[in-house]
Amino acid sequence: MQKVFVLDKNKKPLMPCHPARARQLLKGKKAKVYRRYPFTIILIEREGGETQPIELKIDPGSKTTGISIVGHFKRGKVVLWGANLHHRGQTIKLYLDKRRGVRRSRRHRKTRYRRLRFDNRTRPKGWLPPSLRSRVANVYQWAKRLLNFVPVLSIAVETVRFDTHKMVHPEISGMEYQQGTLAGYEVREYLLEKFNRTCVYCGKRDIPLEVEHIVPKSKVGSDRVSNLTLACVPCNQKKGNQDVKVFLKNKPAVLTKLQAQAKQPLRDAAAINAIRYAIGDILKKFGLPVSFWSGGRTKYNRTKQGYNKEHWIDAACVGETGEQVQIPTSLKPIQIKAVGRGSRQMCRVNKYGFPRTKPKQCKRVHGFQTGDIVRAVVPKGKYAGVHFGRVAVRTRGNFRVNKIDMNWKYCQLIQGADGYEYSF
Repeated sequence: MQKVFVLDKNKKPLMPCHPARARQLLKGKKAKVYRRYPFTIILIEREGGETQPIELKIDPGSKTTGISIVGHFKRGKVVLWGANLHHRGQTIKLYLDKRRGVRRSRRHRKTRYRRLRFDNRTRPKGWLPPSLRSRVANVYQWAKRLLNFVPVLSIAVETVRFDTHKMVHPEISGMEYQQGTLAGYEVREYLLEKFNRTCVYCGKRDIPLEVEHIVPKSKVGSDRVSNLTLACVPCNQKKGNQDVKVFLKNKPAVLTKLQAQAKQPLRDAAAINAIRYAIGDILKKFGLPVSFWSGGRTKYNRTKQGYNKEHWIDAACVGETGEQVQIPTSLKPIQIKAVGRGSRQMCRVNKYGFPRTKPKQCKRVHGFQTGDIVRAVVPKGKYAGVHFGRVAVRTRGNFRVNKIDMNWKYCQLIQGADGYEYSF
């Protein structure tokens, strides 16, 4: 199980402790709960204390970023805490596309005119679109939060470079790279991520996989990444040089899925290429030593130690210190999902862009706002009992917790909204 973060009475981070020790301190009234997620206690009387080297490790990803806190002890390097941080970049892009459509349609109607303003704006150096900037901000925010709770002495980050240009044009070389992205990542690693480390023909996992040409080279198939997939040895040998439509004629659902996956764009790879330097630059602002390591080194460390493929485990295996790292079998990572802090849109609109609701009246209702984590005790009725979760507020005072409507008076604030959802 995960360690509990500890602060002294001056809110200075101390060494994380075992949950049993935290329960003793809380039961003996020597500490109080400071925060629920991540669970942190603050000591009432103690001031200062000895600490040991702790390293924060990060494995950035397009959809999910792995975070691990590793303690360097005499008995070895041990993972104390792990998390999978799920980003909302695609959601932000959908919201921006929707807003752009509403404004565009408004310009073509005889309504209030909104001038085009992109001609007046300049993009500063290092500019990133909002969908990518949110990923960088999530990593920075959680790194900053963990540094306030744990005495971290160094940070290790994995930097992955996908060769998107060579994936599309395998014959490219030399000066032709001036027309594309310089990188040097193996196509096999990209295929493993794209097809979820699964044989596309039989669906088996955790077995040796081979790179397979969808259209065989003997039938004018190319080495483009869109023509490559993964298959186990028996399926690869059974298919031989058959056309994929002939081989999967009795499995139309598998054929449709394979064709859809093969045509997937290199969106995730491009996102990682765009944010890898931004994440490194923003982490250097903490003033701690920051080291950068390759994805190949991470995979080598993980496979050598026999660990499963997970984002937080990859984070623990980053760098030189990840060669020999102990991950307790009882350790369960916390799932952190970015959900945002609400919307600035004053009222909802219909498909034609006209308002369909009244303007927002207020953000906080009876001291609560949507996203707060509450404990609700319903005394009677169909849903009598104790309910715990995120709350959705309404101005009339009828709140919603875990899809259950209840009076606001039954709710007790546990932790304020911070733009994230938590689960295990």
